[in-house]
Amino acid sequence: MRNRTLAADHLRRATVRLRAVDTLFDGESWADVVRESQEVVELTLKGLLRAVGVEPPRIHDVSDVLMAEHSRLPAALMPHLDRLVDASRSLRRDRELAFYGAEDLTPSTFYRKADATRARTTARDVVATVTPHVMDQDE
Repeated sequence: MRNRTLAADHLRRATVRLRAVDTLFDGESWADVVRESQEVVELTLKGLLRAVGVEPPRIHDVSDVLMAEHSRLPAALMPHLDRLVDASRSLRRDRELAFYGAEDLTPSTFYRKADATRARTTARDVVATVTPHVMDQDE
């Protein structure tokens, strides 16, 4: 079952969160940029899955689902699939670490501008790549 309204809502919220990522970036809160960028990617990819009739699991990395359901995705996204999968996997690895840290790692001192730049660029790319296809599904 497709919930096109929910799929579009995911994309709208991901786009709004990109502005929040920019604000965090301007504030040099590198760990928070990484964390929020992961959430942008997660919402975007879950919106894509919903748009094609796949109920996304309640997990943070949907890369395995994207691969398993690739035949349901718009054909125009196939050249980008590896990049979308990599974005989901790589940012997922940093999700908790960027937010909570660890006994031997403080997020604000561990993450650097380069990490934040890479995460923000990835989030922007995923939103830009997926949005036209989700909105096409909505019509």
